[in-house]
Amino acid sequence: MSLKIGFIGLGIMGKPMSKNLLKAGYSLVVSDLNQVAVGELVLAGATSAKSPKEVAEQVDVVITMLPNSPHVKAVILGPNGVIEGVKKDTIVIDMSSIAPLASREIAVELAKKGIAMLDAPVSGGEPKAIDGTLSVMVGGDIGVFDRCYNVLKAMAGSVVHTGDIGAGNVTKLANQVIVALNIAAMSEALSLATKAGVNPELVFQAIRGGLAGSTVMEAKAPMIMDRNFRPGFRIDLHIKDLANALDTSHGVGASLPLTAAVMEMMQALKTDGMGECDHSALARYYEKLAKVEISR
Repeated sequence: MSLKIGFIGLGIMGKPMSKNLLKAGYSLVVSDLNQVAVGELVLAGATSAKSPKEVAEQVDVVITMLPNSPHVKAVILGPNGVIEGVKKDTIVIDMSSIAPLASREIAVELAKKGIAMLDAPVSGGEPKAIDGTLSVMVGGDIGVFDRCYNVLKAMAGSVVHTGDIGAGNVTKLANQVIVALNIAAMSEALSLATKAGVNPELVFQAIRGGLAGSTVMEAKAPMIMDRNFRPGFRIDLHIKDLANALDTSHGVGASLPLTAAVMEMMQALKTDGMGECDHSALARYYEKLAKVEISR
């Protein structure tokens, strides 16, 4: 592969995504505050850099995968940031899930140096990051998208261009609203079944092939019933996404009453110390109300 790629952010999602780029044959330069994760990638064949600036100086494409808008702004635009090291024709791809307005603000600053940017958040959680079948929703110039398609496809099963810069993150917010509401509805239904004396596992098996079936149900119902709330996607991060969705909705005049309700449920769980749990732990909110445990 001729392209050299920089990857900044080696967390639950970023680390396996980086490994898939290596498996696809790309040369990779990585950076993260977590030196254990950096060391793991170096052992897998990547080289390391001490700062985002140092990453950008060495590569053709810089990918960031970070928690939220402030982190992305700091890494790309801050001191020793990507913007200080980028060369002409470098492309920046932010694969974090952040506010659409933040993506547009970052893109404007990069454009002043002639640098193109795509916002390309992902969906699928840790399992799909590991097996390289993420769904990627991309905003930005279509020509830049075409140039980067193969890079993105090395980490994904689906890569779709959704519009101008910021459109990727608008699409991701829509995705996160649907996922949150789906988990809540499933938890509510399984809580009802359990409280009424019906085995939730049998309910799951009975309805999974019908209209109520979904990818969310297939992934999260077994976790709930196995009492496995190890984070694939943390409640804290879903709160961040729903906050961005609600902020965006206020800005454009859309009404998200169900999203607001689920946000309050997640905030209650965070207050109870469950922010680091997988978002499937939303079931615990219903269990507490019904005084039941949804289990096999």
